[in-house]
Amino acid sequence: ANFSEQVVESFPSDISTGIYYGWACVGNGDVHKMVLSIGWNPFYKNIKKSVETHIIHTFKEDFYGEILSIAIIGYIRPEKNFDSLEALISAIQEDIEEAKRQLDLPEHLKLKEDNFFHLPEGKIVNNH
Repeated sequence: ANFSEQVVESFPSDISTGIYYGWACVGNGDVHKMVLSIGWNPFYKNIKKSVETHIIHTFKEDFYGEILSIAIIGYIRPEKNFDSLEALISAIQEDIEEAKRQLDLPEHLKLKEDNFFHLPEGKIVNNH
């Protein structure tokens, strides 16, 4: 789930590029573990900074246009380039496993229930 350029530009300018972990919620749905990449993705030679969220959950359908709420909890590693797509995929899998381990810690697990993730009752989001 990628954030729009407008949202990316609103992120604090002093936030370090790299890989983070935290919690994510689509619309008013369940809160799931996530890994977040902030940066230029050197492997793909992006010229614009991006913020890409990998929600550690399999959704039954697309959620384009929904509100994505995230809470960044911790930092995994700096952004880096890779020699191959396989090396990139391997690093992503390691990042996911590290995020799962960290988010299972009691001090991180309790943040999953934060009121931040609950949209006000009656608020209609994309006709839902």
